[in-house]
Amino acid sequence: MKLAVFDFVRRYTALIVISATFLWSAVAIVTYRTREAPPGTITLRIGHWQLETSVRDAFNEMAADYARLHPRVRIIQDAIPESIYGQWVSTQLMGGTAPDILELGLGLPYHIWVSYYNRYFIPLTRSVNRPNPYNRGTDLEGVPLRQTFKDGMRNSYVDEMQEYINIPLSQFGVRIFYNRDLLKKLTGLDTAPTEYRAFLRVCEEIEKHTNPKGQPYIAIAGSKYHLPMWESMMFDPLTYALHRRCDFNRDGFVGNDELYVAFKTGRVSFDHPALRARFKMMHEVTSHFQPGYTGLTRDEAVFLFAQQKAVFISTGTWDARSLQKQAEGIFRVGVMDFPLPTKSDPEFGSVVEGPIYERPMGGFPFGITRTCAHPDVALDFLLFLAGQKQNEKLNHIIGWIPSVRGAKLDPMLRAFEPHLEGVYGCMNFFLGGETWIKWLQLYSLYQVNEISYRELADQFEPFYKKQGIKDFLEQQRDWRRGMHVNEEFLAGIRSRAMFASGDQARSWWIKYRVLTTQRQVWPEISHARQMKLLEKGPDIGAVGPYEYSPRVLARIKQRVARRTSKEGSQ
Repeated sequence: MKLAVFDFVRRYTALIVISATFLWSAVAIVTYRTREAPPGTITLRIGHWQLETSVRDAFNEMAADYARLHPRVRIIQDAIPESIYGQWVSTQLMGGTAPDILELGLGLPYHIWVSYYNRYFIPLTRSVNRPNPYNRGTDLEGVPLRQTFKDGMRNSYVDEMQEYINIPLSQFGVRIFYNRDLLKKLTGLDTAPTEYRAFLRVCEEIEKHTNPKGQPYIAIAGSKYHLPMWESMMFDPLTYALHRRCDFNRDGFVGNDELYVAFKTGRVSFDHPALRARFKMMHEVTSHFQPGYTGLTRDEAVFLFAQQKAVFISTGTWDARSLQKQAEGIFRVGVMDFPLPTKSDPEFGSVVEGPIYERPMGGFPFGITRTCAHPDVALDFLLFLAGQKQNEKLNHIIGWIPSVRGAKLDPMLRAFEPHLEGVYGCMNFFLGGETWIKWLQLYSLYQVNEISYRELADQFEPFYKKQGIKDFLEQQRDWRRGMHVNEEFLAGIRSRAMFASGDQARSWWIKYRVLTTQRQVWPEISHARQMKLLEKGPDIGAVGPYEYSPRVLARIKQRVARRTSKEGSQ
């Protein structure tokens, strides 16, 4: 008998070890979870990609504060590396094992996120016009939730669904950080120049020097993660002039549909001076990034800066505290705005119309998944984090900008106050489908100097005009699919107006008329106008929505001349 047992153990040793390890792990996990959340406790899991220590510390402290008000609720974090966040979110949502609360927006294309919002997340539209109970005793008491945020929760509203999906907990700004000590050592300057040509000269001077190992210094630490910051804050604003040719609905912005119509009808091409300037500046600046930056990750660029091998790096408030801690006691960190060409600049002066306009937008957004067993509790926790005092504390711990009105800003972040006057980019080639894939392929080749700007234009523009119509029409169909949500929303506003009286009734009827115009009437007119332009075909001589034809200009001159002559005779 003993021999048989010994023989069994010898033959199945590996299986026994694996089984014992699994059993021990299961017991340990159950024991840990039971100790962490005793029976009767409501446990909420919150998933995010913010691996900075300050973020996890802030959530732990805010969870403890919430637990003092709600002793039966426990909050557990799932902090996932951003490099795999998209895949992790997909598997969790499809498998029905997603956390109760999820941070939204990273790791997947926008249209994929929209499909996930529709299928896996609970709309929050019913809650945005109700007061936040955690604002009692503040100047925001009784104010609808949507109006307590600096951006009015604009980023939380998903146009394709006509629903509010998330609650933003922070705001962000992007600036250029620089090593003040290294800049002084290599160039003799105490502060970095914010004029474009002077900035380029400083970059060239930096690259003339070598470190003790004989390696040349890098002027700008870049990566595929950091490039979009330079694009949105410095390169894209040069395309502002496009809105005069493309903004058909005159809302001040150029949508991807409007840009396509402008290209398709010949009103805009890659020969436009603003587009040429944008891509030229991109090459001039990225030539001072380290070689191979397009294949590098965020951490590799930050490491280069922290090791004092590079002078400049662009990033946002989310990295401000981390960079300062890494540099503490080693070198001083400076913060500067993105350099801007002057009006007298020989190449860019004609297209520079002002500094970047930074529209205050909420970030750090969290939504509630449909698999959440306690959605009311999850919403209450998010409202707790969005309370004025709580939001101030959360962001103070992290070192970010609060998203709620009246919450005090950490003095360290004053340099990140948004520019509320300026211009913005008007280049958006994202239509989805094949055109977007083609653009990404060619744009990647342009970044690494595999093709010239002329080659990029010659290959993409014909494809964009021909194939883009499919993606454009699909986008229009998506818009129409969401119209029933508009009708339901407007029916609710209309019923409130009908049952109200006096000033309140007048207020509701005004809202109903304005919202009907904005959501139903004008979109229909804009859609019909775009379709008419596409059906008409190329019209290269046509003027843009903010331009006058030569005939009209001539008539204006004649009218001014007659008026001047008449006034002179008097």
